[in-house]
Amino acid sequence: MPAVGPASLSPAALLRRYGASLRAKLVSIVVAPLLVALLALLLILGLWGNRAFQALLAYKVNSDLLVAHEYFEHMVGGVEDRVLQEARSHALVAGLGRGNAMPAILADARRTHGLDFLQLLDPQGRLLAAAPAGTGTDLANWRIVSSAAAGRAAAATDAWSAAQLAAVSAELARRAQVALRPTANAVPTDKTLETRGMVVHAAAPVFDEAGTLVAILHGGTLLNNNLGFIDTINALVYQPESLPRGSQGTATLFLDDTRIATNVRLFHGERALGTRVSREVRDKVLLRGEKWLDLAFVVNDWYMSAYEPIADSRGQRIGMLYVGYLAKPISQAKDLALGVLVGLFLLLGVAGALFSLLWARRVFAPMARMVGTMHALKAGNTGARVGPVGSEDELGQLAGQFDQLLSDLQQRNAQLKDWADSLDRKVAERTRELEESNAVLRAARQQLITSEKLAVAGQLTAGVAHEVNNPIAVIQGNLDVAREILGPAAEPVRQELRLIDEQVRRIQQLTNRLLQFVRPEAYAGNMERLDVGEVAAGCVDLVRHMLKGASIRVELDCQATRQVRISRSELQQVVVNLLTNAIHAMPEGGTLTLGTRDWEAQGVTLHVRDTGHGIREEDLPNLFNPFFTTKKQMGTGLGLSISYALVERYGGRITVESAVGQGAEFIVWLREDGAAPAQAEAGGGEP
Repeated sequence: MPAVGPASLSPAALLRRYGASLRAKLVSIVVAPLLVALLALLLILGLWGNRAFQALLAYKVNSDLLVAHEYFEHMVGGVEDRVLQEARSHALVAGLGRGNAMPAILADARRTHGLDFLQLLDPQGRLLAAAPAGTGTDLANWRIVSSAAAGRAAAATDAWSAAQLAAVSAELARRAQVALRPTANAVPTDKTLETRGMVVHAAAPVFDEAGTLVAILHGGTLLNNNLGFIDTINALVYQPESLPRGSQGTATLFLDDTRIATNVRLFHGERALGTRVSREVRDKVLLRGEKWLDLAFVVNDWYMSAYEPIADSRGQRIGMLYVGYLAKPISQAKDLALGVLVGLFLLLGVAGALFSLLWARRVFAPMARMVGTMHALKAGNTGARVGPVGSEDELGQLAGQFDQLLSDLQQRNAQLKDWADSLDRKVAERTRELEESNAVLRAARQQLITSEKLAVAGQLTAGVAHEVNNPIAVIQGNLDVAREILGPAAEPVRQELRLIDEQVRRIQQLTNRLLQFVRPEAYAGNMERLDVGEVAAGCVDLVRHMLKGASIRVELDCQATRQVRISRSELQQVVVNLLTNAIHAMPEGGTLTLGTRDWEAQGVTLHVRDTGHGIREEDLPNLFNPFFTTKKQMGTGLGLSISYALVERYGGRITVESAVGQGAEFIVWLREDGAAPAQAEAGGGEP
């Protein structure tokens, strides 16, 4: 069994094993839909369950808010009932005729009914008596007072200013004050103290025995810092065991966006009076008048929250009523339930997949043995067979037919191998003969072409040289005669005569080179031992005029320590020709490198490298052929041919390495002894 390591468990390795396993593919056809359905079910369950859970939480908190709303309305109605009850009492009606007794009657009634103030007004809304005693305000503007003046009792919740509270009682104004605390996410404000008060008040008409309206009774309760009221709401809404363990219910009364009565606690246990609601909740509830049923960050934690606006007697939104409970324990319980459910589904999926794999292993046992047989055959075991598989189904029959097919193939392969070996021997023999014939034919063809070119060039060159040398001889002879006749009188034109001598000699050298190409053996120079690097460096000066105006940098790298036997002039001719070609190959500038190296124990190599445009691969075989040139307007195609012929006469070669766009490097292989071609072949060591 092959070892199982990290490499064999990598994703790429697992994909390769899956792609090579029919069993895995067929199992995946069965298991994949089940897994997809399972995942889809989990996804739907998660999404639907989360939405259903959130909807359930919203329904729960909305129900809690309805209970709190009903209690709040009940409390407002209770204030109205108590004020109306007192307005109809015999003691109050009887006391109307005794003005000095009215403050005491009102004080007893305020204590009896648990109100923060009780005021007796005339039908025009002017203050007659009050408990506690106060200066009163313009009470006729209150709509409930107007309603009572019309004979109907009414109650409302209104926001009273600090002046209105102080007019009733200084103690009431003090009780209403709530210090504002900095609250994250709240609307910025410069206020530090909330001095207004949220008051639930009611007004009822007072009739005498004749049914005539004689007064108005006005009383109410301040809700700021009214902790008993808010704790009652919380106890009523969130009774014991109504929430999961760890959660807790809260209730709050807001004046505008400020908590004026709450059982929400700060970090150190103090009630969060003076903290403010977030901008998001404020905008939705107070500005748009909508109900909030969602998660909200309350002071220091997330609560499932419900907010509704509270409107005053004029229909203006002056505050909010809130109930909510801590969301974290409920979310944890939900996550735990979903986790258990997902784990159960995954466990069932894994168990089903394992069962399918084990069952598939038994079903595909014959197929696995056939795969093992194929691997054995691939490894060279031609006698490997599946053998009995103990199954008579389609796969068992396939295994038997597979063994029979292998036996037939083995017999036929043996026959084919014998035929193939015989055919290979015949093809190899014929191919070798054909290659030899082709090589001889190519060599003969090339030699014939070269011979024809040289013959034509020889005839042409001999004729040109003869026709040019005759006028040159006449010019040189007359020049010598003129110099003898003139004597000292030729001194003023001595420089011009010297230039004529030099140009005549240059023409003679050109004709000699043409003859040298067709008859090199007749122009062989005197051989001497030369330092190739020194000769090459001197040749740079000969082409210096070609470097003027060109952005070409010349680098010398002569490291050879050996000397070679060769004609100096012919070596200079070869180097100058290679340098000229390199300069022409770099019309836009570049680097020309000239160097030498020791060639093992045989001689010296001369390297000429440029950074020009390079030589096309199809042109490389023809570079040293006579009259072949890539410089259509400049070259004659003889430079490299003459250079190769000169080097070859001394037992050497010229090779070239180049790629288009990467420059070219010509290497001249020079033998130390300057042996002739025949001698070089006898001595071996082809460059």
